[in-house]
Amino acid sequence: MAAKESKELAKPEASKNLSPFAEMERMFEVFHKSPFSLFGPSWWPGTRFPEMDDITATVDIFEQDNDVVLKAEVPGMKKEDIDVNLSENTITISGKKERQEKIEKKDYYRLERSYGSFKRSFHLPSGVQSDKAKANFKDGVLEVRIPKTEEARKKEKKVSID
Repeated sequence: MAAKESKELAKPEASKNLSPFAEMERMFEVFHKSPFSLFGPSWWPGTRFPEMDDITATVDIFEQDNDVVLKAEVPGMKKEDIDVNLSENTITISGKKERQEKIEKKDYYRLERSYGSFKRSFHLPSGVQSDKAKANFKDGVLEVRIPKTEEARKKEKKVSID
């Protein structure tokens, strides 16, 4: 029996079980984006600075029919707040969620909503037509469809089993 080739485009990112080096690298990235965010809950228990929180888009990338599809959840954002950029084999999504209201001197029971910006880049498989990409945004989900080239579609072939 022939081994089935995996078509996995991107591995899920493990956010909780990072190696010590990966955790250190993540902390350096966070520090360079917003230096004061390290003074958050872990160093000052009970204190949060939601205006300094990082927001992120959770992303799935997969093949469907003749397209490579990226779906990103960006709740609470409008399409005007999101940018999608494609280079040869890289897609970058970025956006900014700003606080809509300025509430001063209110007695909060809980303050969890995050505001800020995000930027994520992903390598795409070779053989996509980035100039023909189409994006759609509905109900907090961004969907980008990038057609595969005719050559990439022809490379797939069915192998007979003896």
